Amino acid sequence: MGLSRQYLRYVPAALFGLLGSAGGNAAMVALGGERGRGVAVAACEHVFVWDLRKGEKVLILKGLKQEARYLCPSPDGLHLAVGYEDGSIRIFNLLNGEANVTFNGHKAAVTAMQYDQLGGRLVSGSKDTDVIVWDVINESGLYRLKGHKDAVTQVLFLKEKNLLVTSGKDTLVKWWDLDTQHCFKTLVGHRTEVWGMALISEEKRLITGTADSELRVWDISYIQEEVKDPDEPESKKSKGSSPVAEKNPEEDETLELDEGPEERLLKCSKVGSIMREGRDRVVTLATDRTGKILACHGTDSVLEVFSILSQEEVQKKLEKKMKKAKKKAKKKSEEEEPEGDVELSLQEEIQRVTNIKASAKIKSFDMILSPKGELKVVLLLQNNIIESYLLNLLAQVPQAVRASKISIGGHRSDVRTLAFSSDNIAILSASAESVKIWNRSTLQCIRTMDCEYALCSFFVPGDRQVIVGTKTGKLQLYDLASGSLMETLNAHDGAVWSIALSPDQRGFVTGGADKCVKFWEFELVKDESSVQKRLSMKQVRILQLDEDVLCVRYSPNQKLLAVSLLDCTVKIFYTDTLKFFLSLYGHKLPVLCMDISYDGALIATGSADRNVKIWGLDFGDCHRSLFAHDDSVMYLQFVAKSHLFFTAGKDGKIKQWDADKFEHIQTLEGHHQEVWCLALSPNGDYVVSASHDKSLRLWERTREPLVLEEEREMQREAEYEESVAKEDQPVVAGETQGETGLAGKKTIETIKAAERIMEAIELYREEMAKLKEHKAICKAAGKEVPYPVNPILRAYGNITPSEYVLEVFKKVKSSELEESLLVLPFSYVPDLLRLFNEYIRLGAEVELLCRALLFLLKIHFGQITTNQMLVTVIENLKKTTISRVSEARDVLGFNMAGLQHLKREIEAKDEVMFFADATDRFEERKRKRKKKEKMILAVV
Repeated sequence: MGLSRQYLRYVPAALFGLLGSAGGNAAMVALGGERGRGVAVAACEHVFVWDLRKGEKVLILKGLKQEARYLCPSPDGLHLAVGYEDGSIRIFNLLNGEANVTFNGHKAAVTAMQYDQLGGRLVSGSKDTDVIVWDVINESGLYRLKGHKDAVTQVLFLKEKNLLVTSGKDTLVKWWDLDTQHCFKTLVGHRTEVWGMALISEEKRLITGTADSELRVWDISYIQEEVKDPDEPESKKSKGSSPVAEKNPEEDETLELDEGPEERLLKCSKVGSIMREGRDRVVTLATDRTGKILACHGTDSVLEVFSILSQEEVQKKLEKKMKKAKKKAKKKSEEEEPEGDVELSLQEEIQRVTNIKASAKIKSFDMILSPKGELKVVLLLQNNIIESYLLNLLAQVPQAVRASKISIGGHRSDVRTLAFSSDNIAILSASAESVKIWNRSTLQCIRTMDCEYALCSFFVPGDRQVIVGTKTGKLQLYDLASGSLMETLNAHDGAVWSIALSPDQRGFVTGGADKCVKFWEFELVKDESSVQKRLSMKQVRILQLDEDVLCVRYSPNQKLLAVSLLDCTVKIFYTDTLKFFLSLYGHKLPVLCMDISYDGALIATGSADRNVKIWGLDFGDCHRSLFAHDDSVMYLQFVAKSHLFFTAGKDGKIKQWDADKFEHIQTLEGHHQEVWCLALSPNGDYVVSASHDKSLRLWERTREPLVLEEEREMQREAEYEESVAKEDQPVVAGETQGETGLAGKKTIETIKAAERIMEAIELYREEMAKLKEHKAICKAAGKEVPYPVNPILRAYGNITPSEYVLEVFKKVKSSELEESLLVLPFSYVPDLLRLFNEYIRLGAEVELLCRALLFLLKIHFGQITTNQMLVTVIENLKKTTISRVSEARDVLGFNMAGLQHLKREIEAKDEVMFFADATDRFEERKRKRKKKEKMILAVV
């Protein structure tokens, strides 16, 4: 048997050229102890933290494969919750950039999140229409709330009440009682999707934004605070509790659906509307942390800012209005004017401050209000720019001033062409508005030059100039030392689709939409502004064809020229005489890319029909046709000095192939949208790619061998994990299959955790049986016989089998505990209950074991209660659990009392005054030193 061919693995090296993904949101975070100095933005699967003052990237929160969708900072500013496309949530520590907690519960992308006031709970909404409340401290899910019929768009905790309000694309706003975990009120007064919500005026008002230009304002009044009339007849009460039956939906929008009249906790009625200037839908609607400022934006580039009056300001304004009304009444000689007629309008309570006009469409924003009345707003724009604005609210006419702009680290539009320099150090990327040169090792942009819509490019030999072909048919020559445009030539009447440097490096060839292939040579011409000559280019030949030219390539010996045409064929011509040589036909759609191997033996073509064909260049025979991508093949290039080649497709994948064995070697997954182009370094060690997600990715060839059989096995495992994740959740005994459910979901990790628990229990059973046999042997022999210790228990330090089960149980992640126990078969539950009784009696891990015990009793209640052998176990568990939990509660209460006592002792010592005196003495010395310096200067 012959040796299999060995390949080297390519791995992701870096992600650059992206400031922030338009699919995510921006969140202001603390940086260097200063709140609002940094901004965190989603960047594909990562999260970038930018310093707004320096314009630098200070932290990268590395994600896995899925794209980050929603960011939510914690109230203390030390943690950041990130929701991903697959529904998972990871909580990062902003001090070290590590992910501490991972939650798996949603089946689709996370669309909304919020922490409660103390930061102990996190609520998340998703495209799967579910709302999940998570316990951040215990790192576990609490419950799942079901009720929305479409994607959830916003979730808000109430500070004073244990309530939650959610909105969705199903036009509904739902109020949830978190004590009973059910929806007690539904607002159905919206005609279109509810895209955003905000609580204002100390949570006594709710503002909702929909697909129109109207911000609806709702008054919130709590039932407990209202005084009810005992003489009111029951018929009248029942009539008032069913507004849906009495009101016409076309006439009134304050419609509510109540789960039960006796369970109503609050009333929510519409009081008016605030009209936006934008006519499109609301994209983001939010308030600052103080609740004094409200801002919203649509799909345009305008952010509308409103000021919300506090209760004191409303009272003062109302008193002024009353005085004016009384004066007006006296002038008209009227007796009295009723006080009830004087009221503030909604527009007076929620006042428009100003509009902030950004340089492009706004995708997300965040803001923070300083104590001095200065509002800082950060905008994430659609064209890969982050802007920050300052707004002085105390000024008579507040105007927004742009404080900073982060733009140099990326292109404004999609990159359509890439190229490597001959020394592998520089990378060229060009888009619709600029050409950028990047340093490969540092990934810093070292040159930015304005250009027209670029489609193709290459480095001129010597790496001092670059040439770019544009959509308007021009060739633009740039000098890298000065970063200036040296020359522009009108090369084609249509777009320059392809450009190829000749192997002798004396010229190049271009193909355009004007059905022409043009040959160019480099030349030195006299520069008018300098004594020295400069590089230029001149046309030497032209080849006229019948169809538009999509791609051109030279053979390595420069004898042949391959031309891809719009008629789905590839024509091969002799370079010297331009005589026709071969025609390669077989693709069903036009060939968009192609390349010729280093030895000139093979030519590979990639087409819009998703296939790659490998041809022999000597006779034009098709060696093999490969189904390469799920969408059009956009780029193809051979690795230097090999028959391996890479392809890039609109399916967002980059694949490596072997043109000799016709095998798929490796798939480079990372881009989240279409891949437009790629480039290989001359030595084949690096691959750079550009995508519609505006990111540039660098891939590096390692020395790690790649075995195809292992790759296939890894692919099968990934497919198995996907199939497990897509399985439906099992029904839990006693669980209400209505509004609430388990927070987590079954994943491959929960299955593996359950398998580890089962293996540990089986080892416990085997060891206990062996120990029983060993005791019988010792009794029969009349002496102690050495007991062979299990190697696993020896590795753990010669622990007992029951202690080993506890160690395995403790290693299960807190967020995956319920789902792991749910997968566990009932045959292992009796042993677990006996072990739990032993552990709790010894006082080991009481909190963890009580949580697991209660969950097992819930899901296996029927089988446990009908098993007579478990009656004594349950009785013992009842006694030991109650006693140990009481002890833990007493210890906790004692510790709390001790901390309160220490706090009072410290406050009684007046240590703050000591530090105040020290500060005064420091200021006095500083003042004397300045006075002394002034006297010395006066004498001099």
